[in-house]
Amino acid sequence: MTLVDAHHHLWDLGVRDQTWITGPELAPLRRSFLLPELEAEARAAGVTATVLVQTVTVAEETPEFLALAARSALVGAVVGWTDLTSPGVADELARLRSLPGGGFLRSIRHQVQGEADPEWLTRPEVMRGLRAVAAAGLAYDLVVLPHQLPAATRAAAAVPGLTFVLDHLGKPPVASGRLGPWSDRVRELAALPNTVCKLSGLVTEADWRSWTVAGLAPYADTVLDLFGPRRVMFGSDWPVCTLAASYGEVVDLTGELIAALSAAERDAVWSGTARRVYRMPRTASE
Repeated sequence: MTLVDAHHHLWDLGVRDQTWITGPELAPLRRSFLLPELEAEARAAGVTATVLVQTVTVAEETPEFLALAARSALVGAVVGWTDLTSPGVADELARLRSLPGGGFLRSIRHQVQGEADPEWLTRPEVMRGLRAVAAAGLAYDLVVLPHQLPAATRAAAAVPGLTFVLDHLGKPPVASGRLGPWSDRVRELAALPNTVCKLSGLVTEADWRSWTVAGLAPYADTVLDLFGPRRVMFGSDWPVCTLAASYGEVVDLTGELIAALSAAERDAVWSGTARRVYRMPRTASE
């Protein structure tokens, strides 16, 4: 069984600041996290391919990630950023795909969780951008908070030709121990066939110092039941996960959360779903 990490980040503070890393709790992240460190962590955990995901809404980041993927034996796909509200979004997507490594661009993401408007995803200019993403043959990663899930559902219903990838289960209120109303909102999204979900980010939605497998299991079970294992994929969320768990601990946790599934279902979560959604062929070494 091969492992694909469908969600991780990299950043170099010598290239640009990560302005979201503020305050003492996030201080462990205020350093550079580069490809060699990721490669060591991933290989040690048995991961053979990864998806590098955008971190900041800066136009220069996506070309940098594409070039990095082109020279990496590990990174097999990139989730980038572009301004969905721009009238020229289709041309910009075409430009990105023409750059060195442009063939690794497989999805677009925007930090919707930081938007004050809960209906941001359904704004006309954003919907136009989502249709351009679909026309380019790419997917769209959703990073949203629970109260933004209804708008995400309406957007996904309005663009049925676009695969929407729910990052971090839609950020459920794990620390509180509640399932609702998050679970009801995820149920509505999962009812749409053009949606999938990443089993990622749970440890940092929980209490960072006292999370347990038993405490996280209800949230994992919810998305596995609603989406089905063949529409769920593993993601480490490294290095953000290191606030609460090491890379290896997140892999081990995921193994415990999906232990009751069949071998074929586990294979889907570990690699099959990510390979299908992000169009990642197996490498010669796998």
